[in-house]
Amino acid sequence: MADDRIYLDHAATTPMRPEAKAAMAAAMDIWANPSSPHAEGRAAKAALQDARARIKAALGWEGEVIFTSCASEGLALALRRRERVVTSPVEHDAVLRLTPKAERLNVDSRGVVLLRKQESSGSGGETGLLRSQEHNELYVVQHANNETGVIQPLDEIAAVIRGTGGLLLADCAQTAGKLPLPKADMIVLSAHKLGGPPGVGALLVREYGLVDAVGGQEHGYRPGTENVPGILAMAAALEARKDWLEEAARLRAALDERVVEAGGVVIAADAPRIPTIGAYRMPGVPALAQLIQLDAAGISVSAGSACSSGSLKPSRVLLAMGMSEETAREVVRVSFGWSTTEADVLRFAEAWAEMAARKRAA
Repeated sequence: MADDRIYLDHAATTPMRPEAKAAMAAAMDIWANPSSPHAEGRAAKAALQDARARIKAALGWEGEVIFTSCASEGLALALRRRERVVTSPVEHDAVLRLTPKAERLNVDSRGVVLLRKQESSGSGGETGLLRSQEHNELYVVQHANNETGVIQPLDEIAAVIRGTGGLLLADCAQTAGKLPLPKADMIVLSAHKLGGPPGVGALLVREYGLVDAVGGQEHGYRPGTENVPGILAMAAALEARKDWLEEAARLRAALDERVVEAGGVVIAADAPRIPTIGAYRMPGVPALAQLIQLDAAGISVSAGSACSSGSLKPSRVLLAMGMSEETAREVVRVSFGWSTTEADVLRFAEAWAEMAARKRAA
């Protein structure tokens, strides 16, 4: 990638932090299988357990940690053999693929999950109700949406679910290491979203009995040899300084203002949003056209989730929020990371405003 390109797609994946790179390089010398009984295996096991403790401390998590290859695998482990599942229509594709028969809660026009039954602003078919008469259901809700950045009131949702005897599985892929963890029974996270390497993640569980034991490693809850270098790198990334988030909040607020001044629309502007994600609509200009022009200008952003970026369909997240197909096709996502600078954001804002001006002139 050219040095003068601007990367603003950190919600898809963010560059590894220097601390994580150094930890991973050093861990390459710990090459043994941590399940092996010999001295090398025991050394790898000790490093693995130390990383587990460090990750729990960095996240403020008092439960257990099961290492996985990614957040999607953590979701699959948590959802294994679950018969009664409730999610929302704005969840990550990985959740919806795993829960095709689940009940879908409603969301309002901001994309916030509705705790009580009320009219939906989006597509039909969902109930929008946490049912107090049901028990043993597993609710799966994102902490912050990967397309809009909208933060769900998970502590409030958890309290309601707890009163029904249900469980909450929180998808914290976008928030782990950035926001305090919600009060969930289970949480998934992915290292490459927070400055660690791809190919490693974790399923946090309040207690091991909440998931099925499938044999193998990780106390029998996950088969496959642990990725010790990746896990140590994830621990280092979680321990790295977080003061850049304050700067991200300032930059995102400034970008919101520039977009509005240019005639654009900030998606879910009145909702609580994580400072690292902004979604913006340019009326009359399809997102694909925006992405092509921005890429030619050396700026990398996306339209919706990276996992569905190749689809020609409008974002189902935006449709669930009540947007029409036409307007949903005009939204791009800009996401910040630890390496984002003010110059990066200003360059995007200028390119976006010039594009909008050309549309008005035409």
